[in-house]
Amino acid sequence: MYFEVGSKKVFACALEWPGWCRSAKTEEDALEVLADYAARYAPVAAAAGVRFPKSAADSFEVVERLAGTTTTDFGAPGEPASADRAPLTKAQAARLAVLVDASWAFLDRVVAGAPPALRKGPRGGGRDRDKIVDHVIGAEVSYSRKLGLRFRQPAIDDAGRVAEVRDAVLEVLRAARAPAPDLEKGWPYRYVARRIAWHVLDHAWEIEDRSE
Repeated sequence: MYFEVGSKKVFACALEWPGWCRSAKTEEDALEVLADYAARYAPVAAAAGVRFPKSAADSFEVVERLAGTTTTDFGAPGEPASADRAPLTKAQAARLAVLVDASWAFLDRVVAGAPPALRKGPRGGGRDRDKIVDHVIGAEVSYSRKLGLRFRQPAIDDAGRVAEVRDAVLEVLRAARAPAPDLEKGWPYRYVARRIAWHVLDHAWEIEDRSE
């Protein structure tokens, strides 16, 4: 795993497990939260058909510390790790794709079982279910541009167009071979997968936690 260290927040992210990435105010706390979320991440890996070791959270090897940015402090893992630029094998690319796909499937199941109105925070804040879904879809359209894809944001009830965006992203990830997309401002494939899966699961878990 690696740390992304901002001035206000620190992310701890597992390199090989897209979506298993949590934040806190310090490295120690971020690592503790990451370990706590192993049990919530395990069903996603299981749905993808990828073995997630029961001992995955028992110990971590820190391979890199990245300097965070305003994106980090805003609340998103915003910097690719050095390992993200390594070429992918066919099997590694397929693994990224199935884990991202499983993250989407997990979100869909959570949304289907959640009430439209979610429990508010201590100060009365927080989006309701459909606004969260709309936000996630919008982010995915934005992230897909880092792979050279161009889509208009689908409506949350337009399942066909939402699937079109997701399928296009998965197709690019499955075919990923080079260290990074052939784009001046593109993101490495591994980082795209991690960022998408993190965002999807972060909000899926939020919906779970805030459902009454």
